[in-house]
Amino acid sequence: MYISGGLYRAKIEVFAVYLKGEEQMNKKELVGKVAEKTGIMKRDVEIVTDAILEEIKETLAADGKVQLMGFGSFEVRSRAARNGKNPRTGEAIRMPEVKLPAFKAGKLLKDAVR
Repeated sequence: MYISGGLYRAKIEVFAVYLKGEEQMNKKELVGKVAEKTGIMKRDVEIVTDAILEEIKETLAADGKVQLMGFGSFEVRSRAARNGKNPRTGEAIRMPEVKLPAFKAGKLLKDAVR
């Protein structure tokens, strides 16, 4: 598909149309919507949001788990140590075990998305 600038421009336009249809929300928009729904001032909602996110981060850093019934749970998962290859040199290297944050959606959230 060629549109007035060649194939590259057409791909960008198709990608832009694809993104336009998706619902995306950043932290500022989330704070605004919560403030609107609850009648609480935006700066107060932002303080609470920051505190919640900080507490989740601290709990995960201590290898804990945060469960929000119906919504989902945040936890730390480990990826085992493994052998790899340096793509630049082809040299075999040992990759250490890595801990990663993970989220598992709860039943109510899954049902709402379906």
